[in-house]
Amino acid sequence: MSVLDTLFRPVLPSLEGEGVVLRMPQSGDYPAWRELRQQSRAFLTPWEPAWSADELSRRAYQLRLRRYRHEARERTGYTFFLFDAEGRVLQGGVTVGLIRRGVAQSCTLGYWMGAPFAGTGRMHRAVEALKHLVFELEGLHRMEAACLPSNERSIRLLEKAGFRREGYLKNYLKIAGRWEDHYLYSLIVDDWTRSPASAPARSASIA
Repeated sequence: MSVLDTLFRPVLPSLEGEGVVLRMPQSGDYPAWRELRQQSRAFLTPWEPAWSADELSRRAYQLRLRRYRHEARERTGYTFFLFDAEGRVLQGGVTVGLIRRGVAQSCTLGYWMGAPFAGTGRMHRAVEALKHLVFELEGLHRMEAACLPSNERSIRLLEKAGFRREGYLKNYLKIAGRWEDHYLYSLIVDDWTRSPASAPARSASIA
């Protein structure tokens, strides 16, 4: 852990789910993050905002860390890296962002998976662990997620995790340089507490 990581240690260090560890990014994660993102570039870019020229640079990574730490301190968002059960192998990332309090009590779910680990069920287990953070620790009422209608993997993930499709958003987000339509999915706390999947999600622990 670097000096910066020590000085700005995140408020919420990690979540442990079923066979996965979610930990907020650190400076020392840069080489593994860069390698996995570069290895997965062709797999990821059709579903993400257009990558910048310095997308994988160390400076761009450090700027991301500053934003992640600021959001965590302000409790407006949490970004995690997804690791194996031992917390050693970086496999992807998940974000709880755009946290709104007051009458909304909602947030937005985002995620990415490295190509070598896609389709293994790890992201589903990560999302289950995140529900514990969102609904119990943060006390939010609603999680939202948007995905491209052509992204069958993402649709399967959200529906398996109990999200319901609520609508169709025209030209919602700019993906790979183009404004794209999206499906809107949501999960509210009442549906989660009634779901059989809520028991293992609530067993996720804060490290």
